[in-house]
Amino acid sequence: MDFGFSQEDEDFRAEAREWLASHVNTGVGRRAWERVLGAGGWIGIGWVEAGYGNRIAGLTQQVVWAEEYARSGAPPRSGHIGENLLAPTLIAHGTEEQKARFLPPIAAGDELWCQGYSEPGAGSDLAGIRTAAVRAGRSYRVTGQKIWTSLAHEADWCFVLARTEPGSVRHHGLSFLLVPMDQPGRIEVRPIRQLTGTSDFNEVFFDGAHAEHVVGGEGDGWRVAMSLLGFERGVSTLAQQIGFAEELAGVVRAAVESGAARDPVVRERLVRQWAELRTMRWNALRTLGGSAGPGAPSVAKLLWAGWHQRLGELAVLVRGAAAGAGPADWSAAAPYELDAAQHLFLFSRADTLYGGSDQIQRTIIAERVLGLPREPKGAV
Repeated sequence: MDFGFSQEDEDFRAEAREWLASHVNTGVGRRAWERVLGAGGWIGIGWVEAGYGNRIAGLTQQVVWAEEYARSGAPPRSGHIGENLLAPTLIAHGTEEQKARFLPPIAAGDELWCQGYSEPGAGSDLAGIRTAAVRAGRSYRVTGQKIWTSLAHEADWCFVLARTEPGSVRHHGLSFLLVPMDQPGRIEVRPIRQLTGTSDFNEVFFDGAHAEHVVGGEGDGWRVAMSLLGFERGVSTLAQQIGFAEELAGVVRAAVESGAARDPVVRERLVRQWAELRTMRWNALRTLGGSAGPGAPSVAKLLWAGWHQRLGELAVLVRGAAAGAGPADWSAAAPYELDAAQHLFLFSRADTLYGGSDQIQRTIIAERVLGLPREPKGAV
């Protein structure tokens, strides 16, 4: 596919840019902002199912919207998981009743979602999950623990990968369940405080939580879950790269202002970061164009995770000794403030772990793309 932007796409870009310029910085909270986006018709523009999304938009226009949103300075999306992960999964695997129930509230910005995949002891090894769901009449009772669950403290619903076949192992016997989060006494959310002092992730404990909806049928959870991971690394990666470019620009400015840019080694590293970011963009466009192989999501994850981590290291190198100093009023018992370089460095340490560690991605590429012998597995 020749991935380029037509005049129609550029007209769409102008419309998106104008709308964002007039609506960003309205002072509304994150949940209210989702409703503003929904009312403006900007949620679900890539959904191909007539009557569910707000706009009919082709792939290039989805890219345009993602790029303009990232450039606009608009707040981080609370509805990203529902719009970009669950919705395409429902369109591909859900029943008509499930689509009619869940897609309109997502498109309106009324219902927020979180993702119940990773567990303690089964982070990158998704097939090793132990959360169980037992059938109770026409529904299920879910018991277990999920971890690193983004936005669980805000979400109305969680899609949960659970083991519905007792005694099953690995990717067999799993189901993809839709679980309402408003179940006091049956669901507990505990924020996880990170090195950065913030709590972007949560632990979620299920104690017989009620779930009526299963996507794709009982026992078909692995196929549905893998399909969702493909959506996770789609158009949104281009928006992510806009954010990366802004971070890189900040590091370049700091290098010039501090004089670190006079060091030829620092200059070489800055240029390399720029060149690699451009390469990632073209690789992402190639992937969206349909010409990439089955290992494309793993390749993309390896590329951006290592790149972003190296940028964090470069950011503190440019700052010099000052990057190791904390605020004067720091207290272990209270939140603390970090400057941009410190936050980038500390947060990016996890990039090569979450979303599937580098080791897992390399194994996927080796086995599923290159056809190398499978890695020996320990006893289950």
